Order: sequence, then C-alpha cells, then structure tokens
Amino acid sequence: MWNPAFGTREASAAGGNVARALTVAIALVAAMPSMSEAQEKATMSADQSDPTRLGWMVGSPPPADKIIRATDSDYFGFPKLRWTVCHFRQLMPTVAVSRGLGAPVPFERRIDAAIDAITFTPLGGGKDMTFSQSFSANYADGIVILHQGRIVYERYAGCLDEVGQHGAMSVTKSLTGLLGEMLVAEGALDETAKVGALVPELASSAFGDATVRQVLDMTTGLAYSEDYSDPNADVWTYSAAGSPLPKPAGYSGPRSYFEYLQTVRKEGEHGAAFGYKTINTDALGWVIARTSGKSVADLLSERIWSRMGAEQDAYYTVDSIGTPFAGGGLNAGLRDMARIGQLMLDDGAINGKQLVPADAIARIRAGGDKAVFAKAGYALLKGWSYRGMWWNTGNANGAFMARGVHGQAIYVDPAARMVIARFSSNPTASNTANDPISLPAYEAVARYLMR
Repeated sequence: MWNPAFGTREASAAGGNVARALTVAIALVAAMPSMSEAQEKATMSADQSDPTRLGWMVGSPPPADKIIRATDSDYFGFPKLRWTVCHFRQLMPTVAVSRGLGAPVPFERRIDAAIDAITFTPLGGGKDMTFSQSFSANYADGIVILHQGRIVYERYAGCLDEVGQHGAMSVTKSLTGLLGEMLVAEGALDETAKVGALVPELASSAFGDATVRQVLDMTTGLAYSEDYSDPNADVWTYSAAGSPLPKPAGYSGPRSYFEYLQTVRKEGEHGAAFGYKTINTDALGWVIARTSGKSVADLLSERIWSRMGAEQDAYYTVDSIGTPFAGGGLNAGLRDMARIGQLMLDDGAINGKQLVPADAIARIRAGGDKAVFAKAGYALLKGWSYRGMWWNTGNANGAFMARGVHGQAIYVDPAARMVIARFSSNPTASNTANDPISLPAYEAVARYLMR
C-alpha cells in the first residue's frame, strides 16, 4: 500500500491485514501492483500512459475494465493514478475551500515561446534536455510559469486543463505551514509554546513537550515510521485511522486523525534533527484549528483563498469526522497554486492586498538550520533547509519551494521574480525520480528570465 501524501519514498507491494486493507479507502492511498507488473507499467511513457488515451472512466457507464473506484487496490497505482490525481472528489468525501463571491483577478499574459527551447543538464550528468522535453520526462500534467506577476508559460496534459483541479499532495503541508507562520507573526500563536499546552489532548503524546516551532520545522522526535516497504510501519495505522469509510467488524484502532495523533510516542529529542513526517503537519493543523477556531480549510478560505483573486474553489479530502487532511489533502487549480507562489514572492501581498504578514514570509524565506536538515541525509538536497514546512534550496537566488510526491511543486525564485507551479503524475512517488530533471530545469528558466 502507498499513500503519496505521507512521504517521499517509492511504493512497494504489501500483503493484506485489516489496518492496511483500510488504506484503500483513504484519500491518496494506493496498493501498488506486483514489482514485475509495476516495472512493466513504469516503462510506459507520458504519452502512452495519458489517461485520455487509455480511456479511464469514459462512457455512461465506462466499460468494466476502464472503471476506477476508491475501493480498488490499485486506484492510485500507475497508470491509473494519472486519472485519479484530477478526480479525488469523485472517489471520496471532501470539504470545500471557497474562493468567495468576488470576481477572479486574471493574470496578465505575456507568453514566451522560447522557454520550451531552454536547455539544461540533468543532475548527475547525461544528455542535455530542453524544458519542453522535461515536461513529458516528468509526466507533468500542467505547468504555469509567472515572471514579474505575468504568465509567460502555460501548458497542460493528461487529466488536467485550465479549468481542472489536481491533488497537491504534500504541497498541502506548505499551505498548512503558511497558516501556522501567519498566526505566529500575528501574535495569535506562540512558537515557543508546548503543543500539549495548546491542545491538552496531545499532552501525553510525543507532541506534548514539543514546541510549535519544532512541529513547524519538523524537528520533532517521533517514534513513527513512514517506511512503505514495511507492512508493519506506523503509516499504515495512520492511513487506516484517516479512512472516511466505515471500519470493519472487530476494528479497534483510532478512527480519525485526531485519535491517531494522541497515540504517537516519543523517540529521541525534539529539535535535534529534521525528520520529514506527515503527522507533524496534521498536529499543526490541530493546533491551528484550536487556536483560530477554524479548520485549516476554513481558515485558508477566509484569510487567503477568498481574497487572492482565485479562479476556482479548492477542496480537501477528509477523514470520517470531516477533518481536512492537513498533510496532503488539498486539491486546486494550477493557476491558483501559482497565485500562492506569487503571494510568497511578494511578501504576503497580492493584488494590492496584504493577506499574510510580511514577517511570516520572511521567516520562511530565511530557511532553517542547515546542519539539522543535513542529518536527514537527502543526497540531492545538499545545502538545503526546511522552515515553516517550506523547503529552502540555499542557492544563490534564494529559491524556496513547496514539494509533493509524484512531482507537485510551487517553486519561488526571488532573484528572478519567477514562480513555477507544477502538477504531475510521475509513476515513481519519490521526488528523487524527478529532482534530477526538475531542479536544474527550474534554475535554467530563472537564468533565462534574468538575462
């Protein structure tokens, strides 16, 4: 089983037990096929695996062999995932993030056809590649590039078009982090406060003696495994808890995100090392809800989505009691994700409105402790750091980004005045599969725009 929102490792086949069987019903969970079958399917190119070409869910009703259900063990396995990423609300319960009743504020367009011809060398060497080639190489479903607040590049494929919505996966974490940093900057949330003091239900859990800042920066010491190759890893119990479907007879485990978070035990010392664990974000979501009196979905709508000129409502997948999945459940239109990037680029302001305190953006852009981050051992991310649930590249341009499995990204380059928003459905969940192409491609576009 594999939940792409919970981490960045490649999925593997797993046997069945009650807890893991439940994961087929939770948002973004998938059981991968056998390794030989997975390897065979993974050889399909972006064009060959295009969901329109394959005819998934076409017809009234679709043919039996083209139907995708959330209860199918492979509904998020490749190549089906290339349809599923755009259709989560057809498969499971969701809650809306309203854009409000005002008119959208369209971007000015100044398309630069030369961007497709920009060349770069992938990390680790190899043959040079054009930006156009990188689109299909990473199974992109859509890319929007903003320069100086204008759309200079826009392209869609697969299940996505300009009016569609797509799963943001762990880019969701960065939106939750932004809400947290906003409350800290406004004085509504004390970053030095212990989580247990803010949410008493978590006082006896591993989060109880962690500070809000340690949760925001994922430097908590948690006995929690996101090793998807291990059928007994904690992630499967968490996935089962978050399933919105009824539990089977005899199930005695946690039945919501809130219930699961209370069971997490401590391992190691808080603040000692960076450890990317989705449960940090859902704990932060609980802190945000308790502090503000609103769920992350409602707070995001009230403070940002309804005020930034968004074109579409967004939505979150939810658990059985309607709790938004703060760690990976956001789905949105691509241009609206680009608006989030522009908000970050412009110090929390957009369309002449200051939506987020500039100090909150400054904290994120400053990055975190590089030495603490380095302990996580990301070979391709040397010199990077993590702050407020955003990834800081540490490069000369001060670029920072939101990242999600299968290739989701918001990349912000302050020096180039550039934002890149991308949705993708790469067959490999790990970002190590697309970073060697994506990261140098982004930097190459930045150099071109700065010329």
